[in-house]
Amino acid sequence: MPLTLASLVQHSALKLSVRAGEGRLDTPVRWAHVSELADPVPYMEGGELLLITAMKLDAGDPEEMRAYVRRLAAAGVVGIGFAIGVNYEEIPEALVEAARTEDMPLLEVPRRTPFLAISKAVSAALAADQYRAVTAGFEAQRELTRAALSVDGPTELLVKLAAHVHGWAALYDTSGAVVAAAPDWAARRAARLTPDVERLRERPAPASAVVGGSEDRVELQSLGTGRRARGALAVGTAAPLGTAERYAVHSAVALLTLTTERSRSLHDAESRLGAAVLRMLLAGEAEHARSVAGDLYGALLEAPFRLIVAEPALAGTAQPEGLALLSDTVESAAARTGEALLVVPEAGRLVVLASDEGAAVQACVDHAEALEARRGRDAAGPEPDELVVGLSAPAGPGGVAAALKQADQALAVARRRGRPMVEHEDMAAGSVLPLLADDAVRAFADGTLRALREHDATGRGDLVASLQAWLSRHGQWDAAAADLGVHRHTLRYRMKRVEEILGRSLEDPDVRMELWLALKATSAPS
Repeated sequence: MPLTLASLVQHSALKLSVRAGEGRLDTPVRWAHVSELADPVPYMEGGELLLITAMKLDAGDPEEMRAYVRRLAAAGVVGIGFAIGVNYEEIPEALVEAARTEDMPLLEVPRRTPFLAISKAVSAALAADQYRAVTAGFEAQRELTRAALSVDGPTELLVKLAAHVHGWAALYDTSGAVVAAAPDWAARRAARLTPDVERLRERPAPASAVVGGSEDRVELQSLGTGRRARGALAVGTAAPLGTAERYAVHSAVALLTLTTERSRSLHDAESRLGAAVLRMLLAGEAEHARSVAGDLYGALLEAPFRLIVAEPALAGTAQPEGLALLSDTVESAAARTGEALLVVPEAGRLVVLASDEGAAVQACVDHAEALEARRGRDAAGPEPDELVVGLSAPAGPGGVAAALKQADQALAVARRRGRPMVEHEDMAAGSVLPLLADDAVRAFADGTLRALREHDATGRGDLVASLQAWLSRHGQWDAAAADLGVHRHTLRYRMKRVEEILGRSLEDPDVRMELWLALKATSAPS
């Protein structure tokens, strides 16, 4: 219990009596301070019981007393202790009235009670309260440590922490998603704070913030010892944390950080094992890969999976932060559903083997859609920290090498099209024509058709349009001539001129194919 004015009034040795402000005796007292200055406000911090004898005050002047008490109230002074029998035999009525007007507690201090006794009583009570807080904090630390080492680990720790702070607690992963909360209803409250957690994550760890509104007061603490936060802890209470509660929160942060870092070390070991499994799969050693994967990745290899490849959107740039963030995102998504996931960071890129139609694949899709929406508002192109992702078709252990090739091909197409992500299945089901929107292909097309366009520019015939009509009609003279509105003999003459100008025969199917692609490339949108 914090020290209050009521506690001092009830102190049998002090013999204090209340002359004003009876309704505010439950106000906590931070310190007792003696001052005879006419204006002690510059030396106040708030929360003090001010002890005076009115040596330098005209305590009988109502106007002076009203101004004096008003200044003390504005400075946060919680009460006035007036010693009688020193300069005044009784507390002047002007001071009593001024204290009543401001609702300022006014305590009468008898002559036989020295100010030093009051100061000692306040100091002893504050020390006892601090000792109780520290003891409670150490007890909370022991209880939280036992919880952290239990089977339920972080979840049980949150339960104990919520009880200690008389509020709620929640744990977030690196993506800002709620991992656990206590009590159960707090998960909905915690989910509404995800944007605040994401902003906290952007700051170097350790970082903290206070958020919330009329509903509660929430403290956010980042977790992790590195530059990037590995998660966050939220603690919601009805009022600011006391000393004991703050000890409990600090202990929880330390324990969760230790758990997070220990998990990170285990994660790094798993990544090395995952890289070995992937190399075996790429080498066609599926059975060896299954043996090494064991329980960690075995389930992943028994069902269809996809390969995901991610690289910086701007070629030649290194974006370890972006790759790490995507890695955290897919890992968090998989962890929430209990999916196995194989993540292999490589130099300048990320390779992920994930369950087909699983949460990790969906997280990549959501990531790409969010980037698409952002780019839709800003047509300036990809930001320096953005990634481009290629997604393979579903595959099994024997098709990993082919799946990796598919993911790389999809990534190359995504980069060429300026898309955040392309799925290989979309490439196979779609048209080849979008692939022609490439500078090298356009240069080839322009060179191939240049002579024909120069001929047409002289006004001596429409060879390019005639060639396109003839090819689109698969060499059918009558149909192509009808499309152009000319006689078939005119069209035959034009095709002969095309062969003469290009020096190539239209009887050759390769020539026809190249000319058709050149026509499509020059008409394809850039």
